[in-house]
Amino acid sequence: MSLIDKINLEKCPQHIAIIMDGNGRWAKQQGEVRLFGHSSGVEAVRDVLKACVDLGVKHLTLYAFSTENWNRPKEEVDGLMNLMVETIANEVSELNENDVRLRSIGDESKLPDACKNELHRAQVATSENKSIDLILALNYSARWEIINAVRNIAKRVEEGDIVANEVNESKFEQELAMPEIPDPELLIRTSGEYRLSNFLLWQIAYAELYFTEKLWPDFTREDLFRAVLDYQNRERRFGKVSEQLTE
Repeated sequence: MSLIDKINLEKCPQHIAIIMDGNGRWAKQQGEVRLFGHSSGVEAVRDVLKACVDLGVKHLTLYAFSTENWNRPKEEVDGLMNLMVETIANEVSELNENDVRLRSIGDESKLPDACKNELHRAQVATSENKSIDLILALNYSARWEIINAVRNIAKRVEEGDIVANEVNESKFEQELAMPEIPDPELLIRTSGEYRLSNFLLWQIAYAELYFTEKLWPDFTREDLFRAVLDYQNRERRFGKVSEQLTE
């Protein structure tokens, strides 16, 4: 029996974010180069995406490439970029079959032209799909996003569009990458690491955090269901006390 049978589908998180960690270590365990792990991790993305569709999740954000990942060996970075181009090109048909809209956040200006072009082509091709948003965080960091928002706010103040004491959480959030997307209720990180690694730091203020020892290529739909069950067994108080939730 699948764990999905134990899940209350009416109380699933609408936005799940995942730090897909452990591809390199998984490859090393197989006696392969690190890029083999990244390539194998694509299947885990397919599996988890389909599981999210089955659960009725509306937004899935995957940490695909951070601004810090440029510091990895050039051979690995070049291989990752080529893999992204190839993967995005190959997945468009399946994304459309599953009614998935592809979106992205991050500083795309620094991505190779081939990667940007394929990404934009896939976004256009899937733009009318409505079941779920698959959001790829590419050349992304939360600090970059926050600093960018601060610059935009400062420019609006300088131009007289708003005054400084009008700046609040709502106005700030409008300057973030995708202000129309609800904050993640559940953040998953694989590979046994207990770090947030500069990922969606503003948006996960009240997210439930779930860490697993599984390396990303080994992460399956059942592992996702296990994380969602754990989420559903938690009490989300948002600063209140337990008694207030039952009043």
